[in-house]
Amino acid sequence: MSNAKGAPRETQLAWLRLARSEGVGPTTFAHLLSRFGSVEAALEALPDLARRGGRASPPRIPSREEAERELLRGASAGARLLLSIDSAFPQALAATDGGPPFLWAVGDPALLLRPCLAIVGARTASAAGRRFARELAVGLGQAGFVVVSGLARGIDGAAHAGSIETGTVAVLAGGVDRPYPPEHEDLYRQIIGVGCVVSERPMGHEARASDFPRRNRIISGLSLGVIVVEAELRSGSLITARYAGEQGREVFAVPGSPLEPRSRGTNNLIRHGATIVESVEDVLDTLQAPGAAVRPARPPPPPIAESPDGLPDMLEALLSATPVSTDELARASGAPIAAVTAALVELSLAGRAELVGGGLAVRV
Repeated sequence: MSNAKGAPRETQLAWLRLARSEGVGPTTFAHLLSRFGSVEAALEALPDLARRGGRASPPRIPSREEAERELLRGASAGARLLLSIDSAFPQALAATDGGPPFLWAVGDPALLLRPCLAIVGARTASAAGRRFARELAVGLGQAGFVVVSGLARGIDGAAHAGSIETGTVAVLAGGVDRPYPPEHEDLYRQIIGVGCVVSERPMGHEARASDFPRRNRIISGLSLGVIVVEAELRSGSLITARYAGEQGREVFAVPGSPLEPRSRGTNNLIRHGATIVESVEDVLDTLQAPGAAVRPARPPPPPIAESPDGLPDMLEALLSATPVSTDELARASGAPIAAVTAALVELSLAGRAELVGGGLAVRV
């Protein structure tokens, strides 16, 4: 199904419309594509599925003209739309559960196909932490790796700066035409000149708090492993490390003084099994070990059909803000997993639940 030149324009428009439809997240997108075989068929089915989930009015589906405007805005920004079925799309990311159905990319997307490692850490990083992150990035680049990070202040910026000459990828929480923070505008310009900037969000989208965890799962999904240089115990970098573990990537952490709050998160990662990093050789030695950095293939979504009447309401009563697996919902409801999955998709389209990847769902 891959296409070296990218998917046809009509396919791109259909994928944009489905992905931007109300209630359709990446996991729901994958289930719909698996069930209906094409995004066009899924688009036709959305109103009925949302009604079955308990929605009184049809979900908002962007018009063809709206999708056309997004494509044109991307072209004017020099961006390329990479669908997950394109050969130019990084297959490591395509194989992750809950991975984005497409990415907008500015710069050199060929970097996405090379071996990547992520370096992330505190925004309010110490001078020593920034120096170490930059030195790591230089060493990894010289060893042939592309360095991935989030263009944030502190460790992210140092990692990008250290890998500009050898290859760096910045993953944004907003649109690829909306660099953040403002003080990294010059760094952003350098990266799109010789590296690559990617995002799943639309052109012009200003990043919100909820966008950063989504951004973090892409950082880890692109990479063989994630290196955390500095992080407090409640840090977005630890979210990236958690995604890395769930995606079968290596997790690395730089140790620090127990008296330094910015080392508590990394020390805790080490306590729970992360590989200690005191030099670039620690990373390279681990990745060369047999069985290291295994990328598990994303299992195909289970076959689904229409859910039995009443099952969406039953499942909504079982859901809460704590993620629960489809297996557990099947046991609690007595319904087959295929029916549970169908009902969760319908609840998602009705705005009553959210599929969050990993076979998990939460109540909205």
